[in-house]
Amino acid sequence: MTDDPGRNDGPARGIAAAGAYAPDLRIDAASFAEVWGSAPRGIESKSVPDADEDALTMAVEAARRALAAGDREGADVGFLGFGTTTPPLEEADLTARLGSVLGAPSTAVRQSFGASTRAGTRALVAGLDAGYEGAGLVVAADCPRSEPGDDHEHAAGAGAAAFLLEPGAPAEVTARSEYTTPYPGTRFRRAGSDSVEGLDVTSYDRGAFSEALGGAVDGLDADTDEVDAAAVQAPDGGIPYRAAGALGVDAETVGTCATVGELGDTGAASVPLSLARALADGHDRILAASFGSGAGADALVVETRGTVPTDHDLDGDTDLSYTEYLQRRGEITPDEPSGGGAYVPVPTWRRSLPQRHRLVAGQCPDCGGLTFPPEGACGDCGVLVEFEDVPLSGPGEVRAITTIGRGGAPPEFAEQQARSGDFQVAIVAFEADGEEATAPAQVVSTATVEAGDRVDPVVRRIYTQEGVTRYGFKLEPSA
Repeated sequence: MTDDPGRNDGPARGIAAAGAYAPDLRIDAASFAEVWGSAPRGIESKSVPDADEDALTMAVEAARRALAAGDREGADVGFLGFGTTTPPLEEADLTARLGSVLGAPSTAVRQSFGASTRAGTRALVAGLDAGYEGAGLVVAADCPRSEPGDDHEHAAGAGAAAFLLEPGAPAEVTARSEYTTPYPGTRFRRAGSDSVEGLDVTSYDRGAFSEALGGAVDGLDADTDEVDAAAVQAPDGGIPYRAAGALGVDAETVGTCATVGELGDTGAASVPLSLARALADGHDRILAASFGSGAGADALVVETRGTVPTDHDLDGDTDLSYTEYLQRRGEITPDEPSGGGAYVPVPTWRRSLPQRHRLVAGQCPDCGGLTFPPEGACGDCGVLVEFEDVPLSGPGEVRAITTIGRGGAPPEFAEQQARSGDFQVAIVAFEADGEEATAPAQVVSTATVEAGDRVDPVVRRIYTQEGVTRYGFKLEPSA
């Protein structure tokens, strides 16, 4: 390996903290068996993104948890890496919006990875190697999908994991290797399509999986028979166990941190989610083995020297019927109505990003009162002033609530409502520096709140206009 003048000269960077997130919605695998006659292998249930969730919003959730677990803030981030195979836009640097929501410096090194379910481990390796000051933050998020009758769709789940990287961290990558060999057709997505496909030749797929992963593991300068957990790529709940022998581990070692049985195929987040679970469970020596069609694989050995702080939200308690599932996926909903919606130009929306992404209010230098959004005169003393930026802190308290029923939503929200149903809009009071400011926001569709309830802001899709998705904060009940 050649010397890199940008690399950290002190202790090697490792994993200082981890965060993980999966959508609250779930569907039982048995639902697919009832409709299509077969269920995805080794999967009991899978997570389903709501109509206002995507890879970016899930990345925000996981990243915030990793930062909180590591007692860090977005301003501490010197490297931001993001891996996904399902970006909301095929051409756009999503680290710009991800960094904006997290409050990362504009000068932070940023890298994006995609086009392969190895994207999550590729981002992790880059974060360990890149030259930067401060903490590294690597996030993998994915929500693959396919046609309703396709086995890939029946297995497709959703989730995200994030790792905070710092020198001298309690978890260190002590060995790593990669391997590639041509296996076209094992899993692919055509240009312009959001549906995962494959040739579905079982022996061919298994051969590609085992050869690529086995080759990566063989290249490690480490014995995998000493690991006590193996985070293995899981396009379904069967193939990672069949490949255990090629990895030099047994099926029990694979199963100890697997998430596929409850979340489904989480694509580029599959191995990071299992790795995050293994760290949370206190495993000492972990094999992380990711596979990407084509075919290629990464293998990493992670060793811990103490407790790795983690913050996970992987439980789901909202079950969907198959019809509700199709609605959330947008398979049986009407098109968005044309005309009549509120037009907000992108430059105007951009000026409000600090408020929509990070709840930045304005504090009056004369009376100390807070105004949200910070426009015009002070809401307390009525004086036209130059506001000082003050981020509002959650949780907030619901002061008023209304429900928007079917047909009552503005046209730009109609498609989302058709997929998720009625939703609430609340007036919420937040605090900062002993002062209070109120803000209106939509409540996530999986929850209902009442006046007096405590709620936290979460970033979700608001609506899409002119092909540009607008992201901003919504509300969910405090844990």
